[in-house]
Amino acid sequence: MQFPDMNLLVALDALLDEGSVVGAARRMNLSPAAMSRTLTRIRQAVGDPILVRAGRGLVPTPKAIALRSQVRQVVEQANQLFTANDDLDLTTLERTFNVRANDVFITPYCPPLFEAMRQQAPRTVLRLMPEAEDDEDDALRDGRLDLYVGATRDLGPEIKVQGLFSTSFVCLARNDHPIFDDEITPERFASFEQISVSRRGRARGPIDDALAAQALQRRVALITPSVHCAMFALLDGSLLLPLPEHMQSCVARLGLPLRSFRIPFALEPVKVMQAWHARVDNDPAHRWLRQILKACCSRHQI
Repeated sequence: MQFPDMNLLVALDALLDEGSVVGAARRMNLSPAAMSRTLTRIRQAVGDPILVRAGRGLVPTPKAIALRSQVRQVVEQANQLFTANDDLDLTTLERTFNVRANDVFITPYCPPLFEAMRQQAPRTVLRLMPEAEDDEDDALRDGRLDLYVGATRDLGPEIKVQGLFSTSFVCLARNDHPIFDDEITPERFASFEQISVSRRGRARGPIDDALAAQALQRRVALITPSVHCAMFALLDGSLLLPLPEHMQSCVARLGLPLRSFRIPFALEPVKVMQAWHARVDNDPAHRWLRQILKACCSRHQI
């Protein structure tokens, strides 16, 4: 019985993750020419091109997409098999952690998380993944994400979760905004055009539901993918920007002429969690990442 070359699976995993021969070669400490030859062997073994040219880059074929999660699981299981009894040496750990999170986490907590990773495991890489069309549970299941950090919600029975922190909403406006000229009521709050921060382009949220309960409606005139874009849009005009309360200190550090105020009606606090797939629950490196991420959120409460 002829066994397959496990090195080809590792190389295939790197190629599918990087989407680049050069990137995969760098990860595996090979030359681009050697990785190109390995890709040829993979194509022959699988009977499929796997990656095809699209403009200046490479894109996976349908068969490659179908194989991606299986390949990742096999590689990770093999890695765990041979390292299960080894102590984790953070000083030599070489691993890229893919984390999907939004500004609620990234702005205040990513700097201390990165610094902790740099000090404890200097050869690791933190890759912040953008929002995508796929569901987080699918991305966690097939290994494209190591962690998802976001508002607490049900991601299915296979996904493990841990609460990180809770936050409420305040609102930002320029220092001389007319809303500060009189008492800030729900009616006056709703009368000014506002900004919605959403990497998926959403305009509605809990604020709209709370206003609707009072027969009020606001107008979202600008939708941005990040808080940072939104803050600079406040400097001129009369826009308002609702944002999580714990981000106020980050805004203050920028020194922008902005002022915050309490939203004049009750909103449910937002609970933020980290989520991961059960198959990496006992992985020492993954457990270390979860522990320092949790510690950063606890130690740097805003």
